[in-house]
Amino acid sequence: MTPGQITDLRRTRYNATVAWLRKPNPDLMLIRVRPDTPPPAHQPGQYSTLGMGGWEPRAPGCVEENLDPKDEDKLIRRAYSISCSILDEQHDLLDMEHANWLEFYVVLVRSKGQGEPAALTPRLFLLKEGDRLFLGDKIAGHFTLEPVKPRDSVVFLATGTGEAPHNYMLWQLLKRGHQGRILSACCVRYQRDLGYLPTHNDLMHRYANYKYLSLTTREALIAGQKVYIQDLITSGQLEEKLGAGLDPARTHVFLCGNPNMIGVPTKNRETGTLTYPAPAGVVEILEKRGFQVDQPKRKGNIHFEEYW
Repeated sequence: MTPGQITDLRRTRYNATVAWLRKPNPDLMLIRVRPDTPPPAHQPGQYSTLGMGGWEPRAPGCVEENLDPKDEDKLIRRAYSISCSILDEQHDLLDMEHANWLEFYVVLVRSKGQGEPAALTPRLFLLKEGDRLFLGDKIAGHFTLEPVKPRDSVVFLATGTGEAPHNYMLWQLLKRGHQGRILSACCVRYQRDLGYLPTHNDLMHRYANYKYLSLTTREALIAGQKVYIQDLITSGQLEEKLGAGLDPARTHVFLCGNPNMIGVPTKNRETGTLTYPAPAGVVEILEKRGFQVDQPKRKGNIHFEEYW
């Protein structure tokens, strides 16, 4: 493909610009994308789509891709939850109502497993501020704070970049002066994988009702204290840090990240029997304590988004 053809494809297929970009580590990116037209109205917790052309170069160190030449002019698109840095450069709550960009939290996938190449993130990680890309014109999703009441306890449980929608919902809770307790926990391999850690530390000093818990499995393993999200609940540590019991009548739990952590059961179509994955995920642990997952016609108090 010639440089002229690539220029024409970028001009006709892209509709947004990288407005701001930060990399907490080489494999982790916070990126704000400004569409050519104002972003549509949306709720924190929802998702949109990012895309780049198959003609774009890929970051080094990723599994090689053998792209068919006939697919080079196609857009590669993936859904991403909208994130939020919560605080501006003056350490005040961001003015998201007037923001002309959407923020995303992206990890570089060097391989999808078994030697299969990742398609989109190796291209995203070569972007710089001012570069062009594709942003979907729709924002969708039911993963929102809609059922939460002002005095409810809100618990966000995530793995990796799954905390993206939780950060945006946290901003909304703080913006509207939520009166109940708020706890956000995120499980990663290393502390350097917590892209928003300084912000959460700042927020804990500012808001007495907010607590952030970081779980680093690889580093904790060295000290003999390896803890996963499920362990946080079953050991009682979550309630201790929250400062209250996990009362289903007054607590909403939001889950996003690794499906093994979430643990959504499968339902037998003939018998209606639920089969939970092993080891137990958060859904099974909480349902045994009286919590209920969202249903098509009934809102529960366990809300989940499968990020992977």
